[in-house]
Amino acid sequence: MLYLCTMIRHFLDYIAIERKYSPRTVEAYRDDLRDFGRFMGWSAKGADPLVVSAEQVRKVGEDDVKTWMLEMLEQDKQSPRSVKRKLSALRSFYRFMLRTGKVTRDVTARVVPPKADKPLPVFFRPAEMAEEERLSDERLATCGDSFEDIRDALIIEMLYQTGMRQAEMLGLQDKDLDLQQGQVRIFGKRRKERIVPFGPALAEQIKEYMKARAELITGPQTFFVKQSKSGEVVPMTKNTLYNIVRTRMGEVSTLKKHSPHVLRHTFATTMLDNGADIRTIQALLGHASLSTTQVYTHTTFEQIKRVYMETHPRAKKDKK
Repeated sequence: MLYLCTMIRHFLDYIAIERKYSPRTVEAYRDDLRDFGRFMGWSAKGADPLVVSAEQVRKVGEDDVKTWMLEMLEQDKQSPRSVKRKLSALRSFYRFMLRTGKVTRDVTARVVPPKADKPLPVFFRPAEMAEEERLSDERLATCGDSFEDIRDALIIEMLYQTGMRQAEMLGLQDKDLDLQQGQVRIFGKRRKERIVPFGPALAEQIKEYMKARAELITGPQTFFVKQSKSGEVVPMTKNTLYNIVRTRMGEVSTLKKHSPHVLRHTFATTMLDNGADIRTIQALLGHASLSTTQVYTHTTFEQIKRVYMETHPRAKKDKK
């Protein structure tokens, strides 16, 4: 008898090794498939719902998938975005089984996912970024250029000037930076490589940081480092990076969220507001699809609309 656990293992290996999905994404796919297995009653109470015969898998129909989605939306009160993601995982799995001959039809092919309102990305205002720069310069002038202050100021500026993701920044190596050419090599999702330029001022900041870092540790390494409680120099962690951005930007912004990803949104919005075309921004951000980048055009329009409504003398005038 063929068991789904084997097929799922092959599928997860496929998306991890061949498609180069992140470990977190692979884990999410496994959890989503397990949820569907529970819904279908594929296992006895207490057993893993991923263990099921191929015959049971082939009996799944389109209506089963639709009912699963409806139950998540109505009974579990899950958001349309979450349900859409779970359907995507199930759809990827069935497509894989169809290609490998484990099933003869994809029962998810004609299932329409629920529509999810796509929230507009939030971003820091130019005045907030200018204030952060002023405070950073003031801090460096009064604190004796400590390693942490130099590093933290560089983190904010590099995120703002390059638009890189948090994970991309954590993965940076010294060899990825070309200070003479003013560019950084970034490895994005699925290890897709892109080159992003930066200005001479940022190059000087990078040199200052590397000089300060050399007093702690030498040799090729992960670019951003921190000192542990024991004094050991170790690679920067996700939590440390997030807390640096949250603390720094929290001093100058009234946004509820202060994260590295908001700085990525700020980079894209700033580029668009200053005349960059959408294709260029797509390339700089490393987006596979132009539609992902186009959300920033909506953000800019909403900003224009808000300014218009606030400033035009007849914008709010009722016609009698």
